[in-house]
Amino acid sequence: MADQTQMDPARLAASQPVANVTDWRRIISGFTLVMLAAIVLFLLDAPWDSVSTFRISRPRDTWAVGNLVVPSQLINTLAAIILAFLGTRLFLRGGGRWTGLSLGVGLIILAMAFLVWATAGKAISLTGMLQATVVRAVPIALAALGGILCERVAVINIAIEGMLLAGAFAGALFGSLMGGWAGIICAMLTGGVFGLLLAVLVITYRVDQIIAGVVINLFVLGLTSYVSSQVFAEFRWLNKATPFRAFKIPVLGDIPLIGPVLFNQNLFVYGALIMVTLSTYYLFYTRMGLRARAVGEHPRAADTLGIDVIKTRYAHVIAAGMVAGFGGAWFTLGSVGRFDENMTFGRGFIGLAAMIFGRWHPLGALAAALVFGFADSLQQKLSILNTPIPSEFLSMAPYIATIVVVAGLVGRARPPAAIGKAYTKD
Repeated sequence: MADQTQMDPARLAASQPVANVTDWRRIISGFTLVMLAAIVLFLLDAPWDSVSTFRISRPRDTWAVGNLVVPSQLINTLAAIILAFLGTRLFLRGGGRWTGLSLGVGLIILAMAFLVWATAGKAISLTGMLQATVVRAVPIALAALGGILCERVAVINIAIEGMLLAGAFAGALFGSLMGGWAGIICAMLTGGVFGLLLAVLVITYRVDQIIAGVVINLFVLGLTSYVSSQVFAEFRWLNKATPFRAFKIPVLGDIPLIGPVLFNQNLFVYGALIMVTLSTYYLFYTRMGLRARAVGEHPRAADTLGIDVIKTRYAHVIAAGMVAGFGGAWFTLGSVGRFDENMTFGRGFIGLAAMIFGRWHPLGALAAALVFGFADSLQQKLSILNTPIPSEFLSMAPYIATIVVVAGLVGRARPPAAIGKAYTKD
């Protein structure tokens, strides 16, 4: 068998590019980690006698916990040593499955080092930062979940960004007219309408899925921008909804650190966690979920087994639109209570990156969304602490994290086999 492999040019040609890509990915990742070690050691330096203080408890907490105080320069020196070790290990011992893991750990260490350096001689609320991380991860997680529901049945949903924006617009408009709950329902229905539009274009008329998604994004952006500048600017009462406030779950909300982060949030955080849990159970533990995944992997075989491929795709694309509409309502009803032009700021595309990073699994996508949410929260905290880093670079943090994660951590993630392919029933 080994001799046949060596003598088979086709096999050698197929395996050689993958090996080269893997080797270059290992080298670039190792070099990146070594450079990060140098940055932490020489640029993120602080006086040896300085300490960074992270507050765990807040004044009104039921159970008080002491502050976390760490020596700033010592922690960052240890961080630089670990980063250098991880990078050198990739050079000397190869990568394999450790390449992405090493780079992921390195990015987490870098973020911690930045935080320790920024708080040297100062104090910040660690609980508040983690709470903001969860809140900012909500629209990204819901966008990723909408993408998963579509791509698990082999439909590419580039229109997630437009669905988020449409949900934000509908939430503000109908929330102002009829109240918050009506705003959420109308936002989900609006997202479902655009999901139906996408399904008609790509499933029934077999329009290119990328083009259809881009068209919906541009249409929603143009329509909402026009109404915002021409209608909302004059009739301000149409864009003045009351956002949902956070409410604490009794007992659980009093647990130090964990309580405020998970059990003292608004409706959208709880809704996102419930949707991720239910979708995970549906996709991987129910017969209908198995059929949906079969449609995404091999629609022809699923059709021969009696599964209606067209109806399955329609149902999941519409459901994805409703999930995205709920995520869009977070921007208005879960945050500021009003709609602004293009207020989603590309969170739909970051959600698609989280979907890929999570390998098309709802729990993996949620974990990836928390990474992006942490990057967003970190740049906000660093700006509050008046670090010497320009604010423009800090605002780039979530998008830089998106590029690094997709390019460096995902590797050879495999999407559903039939993704992007139109299906016609013989």
